[in-house]
Order: sequence, then structure tokens, then C-alpha cells
Amino acid sequence: MHILVINSGSSSLKYQLFAMPSDQPLCVGQVERIGLDGSFVRHQVTGADRLERTEPIADHAVGLQRVLELLSDPVSGVISSPDVIEAIGHRVVHGGESFASATRITPAVKETIKALFPLAPLHNPINYLCIEIAETTFPRATQIAVFDTAFHQTMPEYAFRYAIPEALYRQEGIRVYGFHGTSHRYVSKKAAAWLNKPDAKLISIHLGNGSSITAVRAGQSVDTSMGFSPLAGLVMGTRSGDIDPAVIFHLISRGYSPDDVNRLLNKQSGMQGLTGFSDMRDIRKAMEAGDQAATLAYELYAYRVRKYIGAYAAILNGLDALIFTAGIGENDATMRAMICNELAFLNIYLDPDKNTTSSRQIRDISATDSPVKILVVPTNEELEIAQQSYELLQST
Repeated sequence: MHILVINSGSSSLKYQLFAMPSDQPLCVGQVERIGLDGSFVRHQVTGADRLERTEPIADHAVGLQRVLELLSDPVSGVISSPDVIEAIGHRVVHGGESFASATRITPAVKETIKALFPLAPLHNPINYLCIEIAETTFPRATQIAVFDTAFHQTMPEYAFRYAIPEALYRQEGIRVYGFHGTSHRYVSKKAAAWLNKPDAKLISIHLGNGSSITAVRAGQSVDTSMGFSPLAGLVMGTRSGDIDPAVIFHLISRGYSPDDVNRLLNKQSGMQGLTGFSDMRDIRKAMEAGDQAATLAYELYAYRVRKYIGAYAAILNGLDALIFTAGIGENDATMRAMICNELAFLNIYLDPDKNTTSSRQIRDISATDSPVKILVVPTNEELEIAQQSYELLQST
């Protein structure tokens, strides 16, 4: 079964094509800087050289049409026509309380995605647009939505409710939704299988430009750091993470507009605000060059992660493994060490030599006698979307 996975952002479109049930993609690619100067496409058939071209991509409709051309190209393609694609799995950021699993897209589902635009104004409109374009570009394919928030729908009410008047939850939908759910589900499933323990107590730590941490028990999310929006929780590339709400009122009283504060906390804070850099690789370079602001930011970042690990270990009443994933989690050995080196009270012990090894496979970097395992699990959201889409179609 040929399943195309589309992961769309505000100016990007990533895709992978799978012949399910194989977990190896036939090809992968991305369209970047859509609607901007310097837009380009990358396309790589598995086992072949990568194709990369700079060309104007005016909008997502043009981008998806370009994807179709690349997929069916006589030289670089892997399909004979759009009709070969039997299903398209779409990453949709926000599903509210309406969706707890992969969902076949119908007019009613599309209306619900539209109704959630106010909760994810930067993402859901683009996700919706790509669904509509895909319906035209691949008219015979079944369209399926996989929601970032779905994995967290298993959280108990005492974990997802805020201590505010109930009417704000019932009428305005103000609650913890959580994000990065597709990634957390994928890596926690992989870790439980590796441990051969379906009921494992896990803490999944997704560290990238956006970062979140999730407590997982027996394959279900029981708490997560991102909240009503992706702003809450850990320190991130440009987002502040947790902050006293009174800071917002103070800034407004000092002349900042609500839009100013929103931009400040989402785009100008986090590591960017602390150091002038949002990319952890740049911060590492600055730190190694003796930049004190970079050193402080690096320590602060690790400190916030440790705080959540302690809290989630308490919530889970014990722990089988920590999972590090995403760009920083998978690749920054120094950050992993800084996070783990003061967790001995939780029986978490890192092996320094294992920690510096590199692999695209799941690996154990804990000390041999560490009761709690420390795992690095490369995430693969596109594969998870393909698998959920395939399982949905197989069951109906």
C-alpha cells in the first residue's frame, strides 16, 4: 500500500513515500522557503543520489504539485501516476478534544480542523490548506489526519485541567493539550519494545528548536510539558517555556501590547533571548569560546529538563527509562550528560563513553549497572504517521 506522508509547516513541506507495511521509505524530500526568496526542493530516492534545486515555489499548491512531479518523474520518480498513491497521511498540529487517533478526513473532520484555527493559528490553516490541495492533486487517495495532540488525550483530567473557572474550559476549551505527540508516541513505543516491557514507565524528552517532555505509562501519555499552546514547559530555541503569568501583565502595564508580548515570548525569548542564538550548535560554539551568556543559557536549559524529570518520576512513581530524541536530544552528548549527571537519586547513571557514540539506531547510553536505562531513540514522525494511517485503513 503506497502511503504518502505530508508534514507541512508555514513555509515548508516535508514528505516521505512508503510502500507499507515496509518501514523503509521509497523516497524522502522537502520543499523549503515556500513563498520566499531562495525557495528550493530536495528529493532523494532511497539508494540514489539526492536531487536539489533552487526554484520559485509561490505557495503550497505549487509545492505539492512539484512533489507530484518529482514522485512521477521518469528518471527520479518512484510512481507511474498519482493514482498509485492509495492514502495520504497529513500531520495536523491541533485536534483539540475531538481526535484521539488517526482519522479519515471527511467534510465534517475538515470543519473541525477549521474550528480549531484559533488554537493553532500558525499551523492548522496550513495543514488544512494542504489537505485541500492533496484532495485535488491525488483525487483517488484516502486522506488521513494524524494529530500532534492526539497522543495526549489519555491524560487524566487532573493533569490537563487548569485551576481556572470551569466555564473557561467548557466554553473556551482552555486546558492542557500537549504537542509533539506523534514523536513521543513513536519513541516511547520503540523504547518499550526495546525494553521488552509493554507497561514501562518512561520519560520521553524531545529536544529541538521546540522542546517538550512527556510522562508515559504503558504506552499512554499521563502528563506533558507543553500546555494550551506550544509555549509552555521547557526552554526552547525562541520560546520562553514556563513563566509567571504576572510577567505578561507587568509588561502590558509598561506599554507592551498583547501582540508585543506574544511575539516576545514566542519569537524573541528562550535561547535566542538569553544568547542571541536560537540554534544549540551556535550556542555550543559560543560557550566553548568562553561566552558566559551562552554558558548560563546551556546550564539553564539542562536545569529545566532535570526539574521536569524529577516531577515526572514522582508522577509515574518510578521509572524504567529516560528517552532522548529529536535534534538536540539525539546529537548533543554534552547536553545529555549535563541533564543526567545529577540524577543519581533516581538511580539514573550515564556511561560517558557510550554517551559519545553516534548511531541512527536506538542505543543505550546508561552505565551497565544503572537501574534506570538512558536511551537515545531517533524519532521518525513521518513513519509513525504512515503506520497509523496504514493501521486505520487495515481496520476499516
